[in-house]
Amino acid sequence: MRRYFGRKLLIYGLTFFVAVTINWLIPRFMPGDPVQSLIARANIAQPEVVEAMRVRYEGLFGFDMPIWQQYFNFWGALLDGDLGVSIWLFPTPVADVITRAVPYTLGLLIPAILLSWVAGNRFGAFAARRKWLDNTALPIGYVLTATPYMWLAILLAWALGIIAGIFPVAGAYSYAMQPGWSWEFIGSLLQHWFLPFASLFLVAFGGWAIGMRNMIIYELEADYVNYLRALGAPGRLIRRYAFRNAILPQITGLALQLGVLVAGALVTEIVFSYPGLGNLILQAIQNQDFFLLQGAFLFIVMGVLIANFVIDIVYVLVDPRTRAGMGGAS
Repeated sequence: MRRYFGRKLLIYGLTFFVAVTINWLIPRFMPGDPVQSLIARANIAQPEVVEAMRVRYEGLFGFDMPIWQQYFNFWGALLDGDLGVSIWLFPTPVADVITRAVPYTLGLLIPAILLSWVAGNRFGAFAARRKWLDNTALPIGYVLTATPYMWLAILLAWALGIIAGIFPVAGAYSYAMQPGWSWEFIGSLLQHWFLPFASLFLVAFGGWAIGMRNMIIYELEADYVNYLRALGAPGRLIRRYAFRNAILPQITGLALQLGVLVAGALVTEIVFSYPGLGNLILQAIQNQDFFLLQGAFLFIVMGVLIANFVIDIVYVLVDPRTRAGMGGAS
C-alpha cells in the first residue's frame, strides 16, 4: 500500500508541475499589455511620466527580464508562498485577493458536489426499482445532465429572480448590508447563495441519478443476485449488496467529474456576479492581470488534485478488492 500511494504522489506531483507551468504560460499568450492597462487607469497625459511609470512597473513585476528568468522567479516565489501583486487591484497581494474570494467558491462547490452525489445516487437507486418513477425520472435526468450550467443559471435567474422575485440574482449578499454574524446578514447570504447552488446541484444531480440507475439495473441482473435469490435472501439484503457494488463506479466518476463541476461553478459565479474565483478570473482576463490569473488557476489545480487524491484513498477503503490487489502486488 505504501508503494501504491508513493506512485500516486509522484503522479500527482508531476501533474501539479505540468498544470502550474501551463497556467503560467496561458496569461502570457493573452493579447494586450498589462503594464499599459495599469498606467491607463492613472489618466496621465505627460509622455515622460508615462515612460517613467512603465519602466518602474516593468521592473516591479519582472517583465523587464528574459522569459526563462521570469519562469524560474515564479517558481522561486511560489515555493516561498508569494503569488505576486495584483495588477488590477495594485498594490494588493494576489494571496489577499484570492483569500477573500475562496470562501464563496467553496461555499458553492462543496455543498453542490456532496449533496448532488449523495442525493443523485440515492434517487437513482430508488428509481431503478420503481417503473413509474423510472419512466418519469429518466427523461428529466437526461435533460438536466445535458443542460449547460450557464444556461440553467440564466433560466433560474430569469424564472425565480426576475419573474417570480423570490431570490436575488446578483452578488453574495445585499449591497445595503455590512458583512457580519447577524441573522439578517446570514439570511441574505443564503438567499443570494441559493440560485447559484441550485444550478450546480440540478445538473450534477441528473448525471448521478442516471448513472446509479443504470448500475443498479446491471447489478440486479448479475449472477450473485440470482444466487442470493435462490438462497431465499431478503430483498433488502440483495439491494444493499447491489448498492454497494454500484456505488464504486460512481466514486470513480466523482473524481473524473470534479474538473467539470469546478468549471461549472466558475461560469455560474459569472452569471450571478458571485464574488468567487470565477468572477476573479473574469476580472483578471479583462485587466490582463497575469498574477491574479495565475493565483486563481493555482488554487483550482491544487483543489482538484487534493480532492482526487482523497477520492483515491476513499476508493481503497471502500473496495476490498483494491486492497487485496495492492497486497498481492507488494
